[in-house]
Amino acid sequence: MSQASPSIARIALVGNYLPRRCGIATYTTDIFAALRDRFPDLTVDVWAMDDHPGRYAYPPEVTGTIAERDRADYLAAARAIEASGAQALWLQHEYGIFGGTAGDHILALLDRVTIPVIVTLHTVLERPDADQRRVLEAILRRAGCVIVMAERGRDLLERVYGADPRMIATIPHGVPDRPLIDPVRLKGAFGWTGRDVVLTFGLLAPNKGIETMIAAMPAVVAEHPSALYVVLGATHPNLVAHEGEAYRERLMAQAEALGVGDAVRFIDGFVEHDELLDHLQAADIYATPYSNPDQITSGTLSYAVGMGKPVVSTPYIHATEILADGHGVLVDFGDSAAFAREITALIGNQGNRDRLSARAYARGRSMLWPRLAEAAIDRIGRIVAARPRRLSKSATGVAILPPDLAAVERMSDSTGMLQHSILSVPDRRHGYCIDDNARALILVTQMQGVDPVARDRWTSVYAAFVQYAWNPDARRFRNFMNYDRTWCEETGSEDSNGRAIWALGVTARDSDMPKHRDWAARLFDETASLSLDLGSPRAHAFAMLGAAAMLEAHRGHALSRRILARFADELMALLDHARRPEWSWFEIVLAYDNARLPEAMIRAGLALDRTDLIATGIETLEWIVERQTSPDGRFRAIGTESFGRAYADPLPFDQQPLEAQATIDACAAAFDATGDRRWLDEARRAYGWYLGRNDLDLPLASVGDGGCFDGLHPGGVNRNQGAESILALQLAGCTLSALSQRAGSVAGQMPAAA
Repeated sequence: MSQASPSIARIALVGNYLPRRCGIATYTTDIFAALRDRFPDLTVDVWAMDDHPGRYAYPPEVTGTIAERDRADYLAAARAIEASGAQALWLQHEYGIFGGTAGDHILALLDRVTIPVIVTLHTVLERPDADQRRVLEAILRRAGCVIVMAERGRDLLERVYGADPRMIATIPHGVPDRPLIDPVRLKGAFGWTGRDVVLTFGLLAPNKGIETMIAAMPAVVAEHPSALYVVLGATHPNLVAHEGEAYRERLMAQAEALGVGDAVRFIDGFVEHDELLDHLQAADIYATPYSNPDQITSGTLSYAVGMGKPVVSTPYIHATEILADGHGVLVDFGDSAAFAREITALIGNQGNRDRLSARAYARGRSMLWPRLAEAAIDRIGRIVAARPRRLSKSATGVAILPPDLAAVERMSDSTGMLQHSILSVPDRRHGYCIDDNARALILVTQMQGVDPVARDRWTSVYAAFVQYAWNPDARRFRNFMNYDRTWCEETGSEDSNGRAIWALGVTARDSDMPKHRDWAARLFDETASLSLDLGSPRAHAFAMLGAAAMLEAHRGHALSRRILARFADELMALLDHARRPEWSWFEIVLAYDNARLPEAMIRAGLALDRTDLIATGIETLEWIVERQTSPDGRFRAIGTESFGRAYADPLPFDQQPLEAQATIDACAAAFDATGDRRWLDEARRAYGWYLGRNDLDLPLASVGDGGCFDGLHPGGVNRNQGAESILALQLAGCTLSALSQRAGSVAGQMPAAA
């Protein structure tokens, strides 16, 4: 087989990468080479974790780097991976290579990609601290498959972390493919002719147990004066940064003090791949005297087995598995006498060495890099194939959910509508806000089929909240209220004040009870002039929508005409200032509730009979709709990560229900102004977002109780159901139902086609 699964054409590979000097970098580089050689038609984009940006000259296969300590770099990489067309992400995870607490910066990347994730765990801790557990459990929740290199890793994941055994794959560490040869053939190249060579290689660090082997050498040399212990590898860069070469110097001093300075040789350097293998093949015995019993992976041990070396090792996890059943020799941690005894015996018995060598080499044949590549691609292919098929992108078949006040009532009490929930349960800790109660007031004027008694009750509750929020001394509405009905502030935000005025105008026009229309009109007249002191474009838009409604209820309403004319001209001026050839928008950035700005312009144009305002509203609505359409034609709300990025294309996440509702309302305004049924289609497309016609094919509407989840994240939905989200869904349904009825009436009046 020379091709990957037909469904897999491109993957992203994240981990350390050469020329960075560490075991993970070597491993990731070897993975890339194995995938390239085994599956030449597969595109592999390498994303290298970078602990010192600018230091390394990465090879061409490195698509990009991620600065270890810069969380923004993780987010940028996630966006690039999403845009690349990669079908899966393969992450190499090790503690210490990612930034943040216990490496939690990597979660920002994983949370921002929608493609399947496969993770190789190079360490599985049996006794993690709280942060280490939090990070690994988050990775397990996000991953479709987790690879470990030893069965003990599987056991720990199941026993300590509660991982689903079906998601765990044991795939041994890869090894190169070289013939089994007599070490004598290569010894001359390194000046080892006539020596019995014991080798340890890897980055030099205290946990490698080199002291144990040096302490064993006097006894080995006493029996075999030709014995030579070679320690191959540079000192670990982190250790060098902390203490220079002091550790290496201590080891050399230990050898001299024991009288075996000539029998211990240090090769200080990070040797290239082929040269490393030559050193391994020239050695007679390989030793791993590591001191950490929990070490679950050792690339150096794997390579030694792959080259057919007789191995003497301490019984850390990886060694106990790979050397089991007579494939190597195990001695206790720190037991220099045992190392001396076993190495002396092997040097003195060529037959035993040959038997161990043959058994190790045979085991290594099952660990070749191509085997690892095949197993991993098989797993990735199965995960990608298991993804559910996408829903149809057609908007014409969208069924509008029936109006349902149940979730609104669930979140409301005699004070008003609570802001937040934990899943579907109201969270009283965060109290109330006028933003949500103003929206709720609008909803009870728009929703069809509500029991008159319930409509009267809830209109009174939400109206009372708005009334009580009015602070006549400050001439502003308050916004946030604690659960005990105490206010958190004396004046609310500009946008919340604009939204209150909007709700009053709509209630004055649309409430089916005169008492509520009269109250709303009176409070509008008392408060709406405050909008003239506001500076926020969205506050202006909200006030304009309220003024347009008030002008429909009371023709010739002077204050409403003034609000509409002034703010429309100000929005026109903002547009002229911010406009660029590819940027037809009122601000140089995108924010929330974007479609309210063109909606306000269209409603102002209709109210004031100004075609210039309508034309501007249609132009800017077309522009924002284009940016809210995914490449496959679905509605894609402007992601919150887009906010504040000057003249930048929008980012896809996180998506909020508010944006779909605002777009539907704006499309309804555009239809009223133009009669163009295109706007009905665009409104249906936006409504389909709630039903699962979105980037993740996941519904946000909680069918059966009128609820709506709080947002769409790369990894799924935010399953809380706050007031804003519930109201957005229900208001969107009200608008689309009314728009569909108007569009049907218009179609019925049109002459038949010839």
